[in-house]
Amino acid sequence: MTQGSAEPAPDLQPVLTCDYLVLRPLRQDDFDALYAVASDPLIWEQHPSTDRYKPEVFAEFFREALATRTALVVIDRASGSVVGSSRYFGYDPVKREIEIGWSFLARSHWGGAYNREMKHLMLAHAFTFVRTVVFLVGPANTRSLRAMEKLGGVRIGMRPNANGLESVVFQIAAHGGAAVST
Repeated sequence: MTQGSAEPAPDLQPVLTCDYLVLRPLRQDDFDALYAVASDPLIWEQHPSTDRYKPEVFAEFFREALATRTALVVIDRASGSVVGSSRYFGYDPVKREIEIGWSFLARSHWGGAYNREMKHLMLAHAFTFVRTVVFLVGPANTRSLRAMEKLGGVRIGMRPNANGLESVVFQIAAHGGAAVST
């Protein structure tokens, strides 16, 4: 790269695959299959948006996800079924940091390797262009708090999320290094 030239923008909607899952860019025609997953109220019971299972609330969430051009749909490789979604957010090329969030999986895919594999795929991709990844979790979302600890996330404090709600901030540094305070 020549001096003074800008780095190319990273691909924030890659296709990522592992043994269990395929993550690919979210498309408009994914709405019905993704809402079939999201319509389960138990998915959202600990989430700050406890009513996201409602059609009109999910429709707005889906519209926002499409608009970001960073959202991914999660597909179970064995069945070919849509089982969830996640996205990248807030890429900061100066800090070399990005957030992973807005993740949810069908309850049939809780408690196993699926969330871990989804996050590992997204982390591996992110670490090709950032130094740190942050996750913002609602303080009452004990499932997600435990999942972040299992994933190796380091609590670095609290800050408002994109909707202004106070969240616990977890950080994972590239190559398993120590978290860097932001």
